[in-house]
Amino acid sequence: MPFYDLRCKHCGEEFNVMAKMSDRENKLIHCPKCGNNELEAIFSNVNIIRSGKSAEKECPNFHKCGGCCSHG
Repeated sequence: MPFYDLRCKHCGEEFNVMAKMSDRENKLIHCPKCGNNELEAIFSNVNIIRSGKSAEKECPNFHKCGGCCSHG
């Protein structure tokens, strides 16, 4: 199950919750402060984990693909 950073559209409370995608789609997640289910996603930090080997040296198009292609 993914984690969601959410903000309540009613009271502005921001919180993080682990829930099924279907729970979010069906508005089954409720604000812990006021109980409202009208929530919006907050996009803050994104963590990207790459392997230890340098894709930049292996891939001539690293500036385009970011090292995610299977070049090598």
